[in-house]
Amino acid sequence: MAQAIEQGWYQLAEQQPSPNCNQRPSKVEISLLVIHNISLPPGEYGGGYIERFFLNKLPVEKHPYFETIANLQVSAHCLIQRSGGIVQFVPFHKRAWHAGESVFQGRENCNDFSIGIELEGTDTEPYTDQQYQALVALTKAIIDCFPNITPQRIKGHCDIAPDRKSDPGPVFNWARYLSLL
Repeated sequence: MAQAIEQGWYQLAEQQPSPNCNQRPSKVEISLLVIHNISLPPGEYGGGYIERFFLNKLPVEKHPYFETIANLQVSAHCLIQRSGGIVQFVPFHKRAWHAGESVFQGRENCNDFSIGIELEGTDTEPYTDQQYQALVALTKAIIDCFPNITPQRIKGHCDIAPDRKSDPGPVFNWARYLSLL
């Protein structure tokens, strides 16, 4: 059976390499998975704006909100769309710029040792069954490849940056997700 992750890329994902990444510090083991959410414009789905945002190609003329974020350089390793489709922007062995100022178990700069997965959604609207299915499959592949990531080391952005972030929000069904792992 072929590996689900080859050379840092999830084989079931569409690859759209983002420039918003760099090398991880040497001798850092990947040991944390961070779940996020995003919608662009806020509260709207589809349109490919998230993908363009992570590629630094956001069309600022399409929505006033885009002007406020157009100069940010951010990325996640993967995005899970409402349909369950997965887009990967950064290979897992590289550092994606997803967590920002963050701390986990007293250790700062979570980007150094984490993988970031964005769910297309908001803090208040339930995620789709297809998203949970895709997230579980992707998580299993990540855990197989990075055994230091355990269910206890899967956190929300809200857990590592509680003063700044609330995602994936109270509607994310942690019990459902973790039970399927």
